[in-house]
Amino acid sequence: MKRNSYTIDYPLLIILFCLISISLISVYSGSGQYYSSDPFYFLKRQFIWYVIGLIVMAAVAKFDYELLEKWAVPLYIIGMILLMLVHFFGVFRNGAQRWVNLGIFEIQPSEFFKVILILFLSVTLSKIGRRKLSFTESMPITAKVAIFSLFPFYMILVQPDLGSALIIAAITLSLIAVSGISYKMVLLLTSAGAGLVGMLVYLHNHYFDIFIKIIKPHQLERIYGWLDPYGYASSYGYQLTQAMLGIGSGQMNGWGFTQGAQVQSGQIPEAHTDFIFAVIGEEFGFIGASILISLYFLLIYRIIVIALNANTLFGFYICAGSIGLISFQAFQNIGMTIGVMPITGITLPFISYGGSALLTNMITIGLVLSVNLKSKRFMFSNNAA
Repeated sequence: MKRNSYTIDYPLLIILFCLISISLISVYSGSGQYYSSDPFYFLKRQFIWYVIGLIVMAAVAKFDYELLEKWAVPLYIIGMILLMLVHFFGVFRNGAQRWVNLGIFEIQPSEFFKVILILFLSVTLSKIGRRKLSFTESMPITAKVAIFSLFPFYMILVQPDLGSALIIAAITLSLIAVSGISYKMVLLLTSAGAGLVGMLVYLHNHYFDIFIKIIKPHQLERIYGWLDPYGYASSYGYQLTQAMLGIGSGQMNGWGFTQGAQVQSGQIPEAHTDFIFAVIGEEFGFIGASILISLYFLLIYRIIVIALNANTLFGFYICAGSIGLISFQAFQNIGMTIGVMPITGITLPFISYGGSALLTNMITIGLVLSVNLKSKRFMFSNNAA
């Protein structure tokens, strides 16, 4: 047997570059109507963000991820401090307070906290080891994970940023699900989540004055627009009805690049960001949308392979958290565009226009590549016994 260390996962990189190509094409097509004087405005900015993201990804991949195990707690503390700075001194824009002004530039701490939480929970859960805990043994570790996840969840939720808060929850649940925590505990947490949704529905129907204190008016409008998009087609459900109309009109092959009537006429708001899947569905049809979804499945598959080959539990959990981050974003964004999920501010990973979210996802892939580079793999040679 021979040891093959420090390997690069080329299939994952090929998938990533395919997603980058789709992103640049879709951002250009979906943003042309916003800047008629410079139709390449968003395309150029997205390209710059990708260059920065690839450089950061390569640097993170080269870094020994195992060293981050000692930095997980300090990073968590720094992240929480930044979230509190947002709460008290953050920049207020578009009805939300999500940014911190550092003088030279602004950052959105909630985006980077997703990666910090993956690292922190990976360290916490890796201490369990490879054994399966009983329900009683699972209680203290579950309580610890829940407490350290609820703090950032609440701080992000009140910004308000429901989308990022849901991602925090998705990362936490995905890591708990693959850990040594008892399946009964996982089932209990899932039931508690379902019970919380049921309680909110009950409060909406019987105690609306209490319900409105929990759910913000704009969030409630999005729920109404999701449950009855055509009933609110001129208001709350406008984005969804226009997106579904565009995707439906694309049929099998789509209308062609920059030929989508709904997108090019500006009928679909935020077509280059939150609703970029509508661009793909309308202009490249069912075939184009299927190719994109298949790429996400392949990306998740490659991360699973890397996770199973990781030489430490810390690396395994980093990959598991990355899967939770990417898969939930993709499912939620595509789901909200076709009416399966409520509309949130979650962008389509690696596709939607944007800087902070794109950089976060590239850092995540960098961590996965770092796990892969440092994994000890054993391969049989031709003359192996």
